[in-house]
Amino acid sequence: MEISTHPAAPFVLGIVLAWLAGVRVYLTIFGVGLAAYLGWMDLPESIALAKSPVVLAVCGVLAVVEFLTDKLPGVDSVWDLLHTLVRIPAGAFLGGIAIPTDSGEASLAGMVLGGSVAALSHGLKSGTRALINTSPEPASNWTASVAEDGLVLAALALAIAHPWWALALLVVASIAFLVAIVLLYRLVRHVARRVRAAVA
Repeated sequence: MEISTHPAAPFVLGIVLAWLAGVRVYLTIFGVGLAAYLGWMDLPESIALAKSPVVLAVCGVLAVVEFLTDKLPGVDSVWDLLHTLVRIPAGAFLGGIAIPTDSGEASLAGMVLGGSVAALSHGLKSGTRALINTSPEPASNWTASVAEDGLVLAALALAIAHPWWALALLVVASIAFLVAIVLLYRLVRHVARRVRAAVA
């Protein structure tokens, strides 16, 4: 089925997928590829490879690995650092559909936009988790990770039929990430000052 008949739908879908790739790259590719494979949505030829059984299998396995790795304090930050080299290019690949060429292929402008959006969400996610890892208890890490899993799944589900709602959800999520970073940074500074005062 078609995602939407609105002319701007491909642009919105490209932005949504690029943003999600910055947070859960393998789950995003697996989700959109599976939806296309099952006939729930149509993909442009430029990213039709995502519905290949081989790509689905590889991304499915890696999505499970990322799900588990992301729950381990400290390990998740290393994973995030290494995946800077994966999430941003994947975001560019998926975001290429945002501004297609006349032939329907991904454009350079769309890829640059997609990479930039993926870099933004990747930075927000990585920054938040790095600050959370300064906490001595693991519960906050688990909570944040599960929340990110839920966000990606919800946005993917919305993107199939209502890409505009998915985009709205991600705008709210971006603001929430930014607020969390500011609050966590202030908390870390406060704790550090108390520790220094106690040691002095």
